Amino acid sequence: MFGINGSMSKVVMAAGISPQQLTFARTVATAAIAGMVLLITDRSQFRLSGREVGFFAALGVAGLAMIQWLYSVAISRLPVGVALLFEYTAVVLVALTALVVFKEPVHRRLWWAIGGVLVGLAVVAQVWDSSLDGLGIAAGLGAAVAYAFYFLAGERGVARRPPMAVAFWAALFASVFWGLFSGWWSIDPALLVERISLDGALSSVEVPLWVPLAWIVTLGSFAPFVLIFMALRHVSATAVGILASSEVLFAFLVAWVWLGETLLPVQIAGAALVLVAIVVAQTARDRVAARVDTPEVPPEVP
Repeated sequence: MFGINGSMSKVVMAAGISPQQLTFARTVATAAIAGMVLLITDRSQFRLSGREVGFFAALGVAGLAMIQWLYSVAISRLPVGVALLFEYTAVVLVALTALVVFKEPVHRRLWWAIGGVLVGLAVVAQVWDSSLDGLGIAAGLGAAVAYAFYFLAGERGVARRPPMAVAFWAALFASVFWGLFSGWWSIDPALLVERISLDGALSSVEVPLWVPLAWIVTLGSFAPFVLIFMALRHVSATAVGILASSEVLFAFLVAWVWLGETLLPVQIAGAALVLVAIVVAQTARDRVAARVDTPEVPPEVP
């Protein structure tokens, strides 16, 4: 879903929606949908302790809000695959934080797996042929830092709360932040019904702007956000981060089908290296659950 979302977001931003405004729309929609689900299934999740307020504010602003904004800035200035390559250096940061900060045992093969992921992604993205924008690179690396925090804090959040509740509170605080700084009020409502081209193989298809925007905020935001938190309920942040890096491969696949961009043999080899490294990395970090003193809440499916 995130792999498709990159190309879709480029279409929407090219039509006049800023990265900040797009991020605000994504977080608001996630909070609204998750909130409606909780309203029906478990209203007790709307109560937070004072300590949890600070935790979810940090997860929402430093994690969710920053990663989506920085990612949007990066893909507006770099090819989607290259931007994602920089973003997924978060995999290295997650492993280093687990080792240095949380003192978790990390098998040596993890470093080989991380190296394989990064080398494979570099080959797939063919960074040596890219004309890279400095601000785009900075945004991609900033997204990596936010993504690493997002994974590690999210892993601890789902030990306390169901994934749907974690998604709701993180998105709510992110929405409050971008509600103040995104300039959403400057969007001309007429722009939302203006017909735009979907570009590439779909250049002949014109739809109102709200159609791809609706896809972005539901299947490109709410659904994958919740799925990641659900994954963190059962799998370590390191493993989830490396698995999520397959987003780059899906992004290139979408570009091939949608935009007619094909992979060279060397890129296919790089993709294979990424997949092998993902499998190796699955077993490299010992699972250390983020336990709390209160009983663990059973996982819930949205």
